[in-house]
Amino acid sequence: MMSLRFCATSAGHLFRRAAFGSASVMRSSSNVAAVEAASSSSKQSATTGSSTGKDSVDVKAPEDATKNPKYSLVAAAFENLQKDDSSQASASSSKANTSASKGSNIDERITNAKTINGLLGITEGNTVLTRKHALRIVSILSEWSSMNRVKLNEFENDPRFLKVCRMLGRTVPKNGNGDKVGDGSSKRISGFRTDDLNTVLGVAGDDEAAKLIASISLPQMVKVMSTLAARKRRSTPLLRSLAFNISSSTEHLDLKQCGDVFYAMATLNFQDSVLAAKLCADIQAALPKNTDKSAVIGSILTSLGILKYRDLDIMESLTQWTIKHSDICRPQDLSALFLTSAMLNFKSTNIEEVQQKLAKTIVQQDFSKSVDWLNHVWAMTILGLSTNQQLESVLNKSFIDKIQTEKTGLSATSKMKLLNLNSYAQMLSSDYKGELIPTDSEVYKVPMAHAKGKQVLVNGLLDALKSLLPSQNHVNSLVDSKMGFLIDAVCVFDNKRNPLPLDKTHKDAIKVALMIVDYHDICHGTHKSATGITSLSCDLLEKSGYKVIPIPYNEFNTSDKLLKRVQYLESKFKALIK
Repeated sequence: MMSLRFCATSAGHLFRRAAFGSASVMRSSSNVAAVEAASSSSKQSATTGSSTGKDSVDVKAPEDATKNPKYSLVAAAFENLQKDDSSQASASSSKANTSASKGSNIDERITNAKTINGLLGITEGNTVLTRKHALRIVSILSEWSSMNRVKLNEFENDPRFLKVCRMLGRTVPKNGNGDKVGDGSSKRISGFRTDDLNTVLGVAGDDEAAKLIASISLPQMVKVMSTLAARKRRSTPLLRSLAFNISSSTEHLDLKQCGDVFYAMATLNFQDSVLAAKLCADIQAALPKNTDKSAVIGSILTSLGILKYRDLDIMESLTQWTIKHSDICRPQDLSALFLTSAMLNFKSTNIEEVQQKLAKTIVQQDFSKSVDWLNHVWAMTILGLSTNQQLESVLNKSFIDKIQTEKTGLSATSKMKLLNLNSYAQMLSSDYKGELIPTDSEVYKVPMAHAKGKQVLVNGLLDALKSLLPSQNHVNSLVDSKMGFLIDAVCVFDNKRNPLPLDKTHKDAIKVALMIVDYHDICHGTHKSATGITSLSCDLLEKSGYKVIPIPYNEFNTSDKLLKRVQYLESKFKALIK
């Protein structure tokens, strides 16, 4: 319910004199701050809202509210914090549908208005104004005032302006018991209940809503990001505005706020290195003060893994905090540390302490779902911390059968991880003598395909190889490695770098695997690197007899001329086969 606060905040500058009569009550950060100040002065706390789970704020009006009715009117107009009751929302929706054409005409008039009289004149006559129209009119007046285009005293006493205020706020005439409220000192102001964020976005659009971000407080910005994440609304202009204003703030966020912003970024797949750096710096400052809350640490770690944001300093700090407070950490928080470390290809400088104090404390019984245990063992394997017992616990037939019976079933992702582990147990694990996945198992029947963007790069690679190699039987593409991933291109050379056909067996041949490393295979942030799974794939290929040539997306571009791509590959072959 934060976005109406945007307009409320900007409009707060407009209506400072009309609304509160005292500049000390209204703060520029937001109208909510004014409500809190008024509440504090009267020592009256906010009451709990309805079943929506959000807060409805009741604030005791100042003593002079009865003397200045306009105070209550304007204050109510900008105290809109809660959702409308379902019946009111339904009636409003029905009314909006029946007057769609009229609303469109009013929108045009509001857009084209150039003067105060032209804007407020829309409210005259039999014009059917909606609350959205009223909010938009107030927003425009606020903007004009902040630009010094108009002055407050030119419209603060205008009846048409007060009519708009009445549409945005109302005074509750009765208390909770149905009794009439007495004198002005006991009069309560109730916020108009509406969906603030949707209202602002619906009225002004994403670009206009983004302009209002600078006028709200830092905690409110965090709440707006959380609201966008909860509604899965990926408004790029609004997110960019939030990222810029949060990053520019000198105020520090606490751990909970950092966790909320990181979670919103991860949920909305919103990458912003400047904002992430700000959050990491604030986490570093707040981390020593946290001695009893592990859930927020687990949340931050999970979000870092999803975003693939790699900052060695923050990861080291989070690891050391987890080691120090391992006694209060939940199993899922410890697992989040290993999963994120694996994804970010991060190994702590105190890896032995991690193995002794953290790795050995997690057992299979800590996870209610088999797939969670599989993910944990997979992460430990990427980090080189898994034991033969852990590998055998997920590679045996009974475990695989158990996953198949669970709700999620044996997904393609789970199959690929099992194949990763099966190959690791065969080639990289020392003295593994446990059970392996049978070659006729359903696990091997996994459909694998690249995302569209990566496939474009693979196609560009194949075009260049066809120009470099004598014929098509000298290269294979999208080869199933049977290790849980695709090999983008395979070719064979002799020791003089002459290409050899793949349909024949050659003694002392050099097998070369070319692997496209696209944007999603790279960790972002301060310390960029290939992800843990990308590194594991290369290790498995090398152990199985291939010489691997990674092709980073920032070095090999399909927009480059074919000759340039051919020369790039030729230089790679020369460096590999000397």
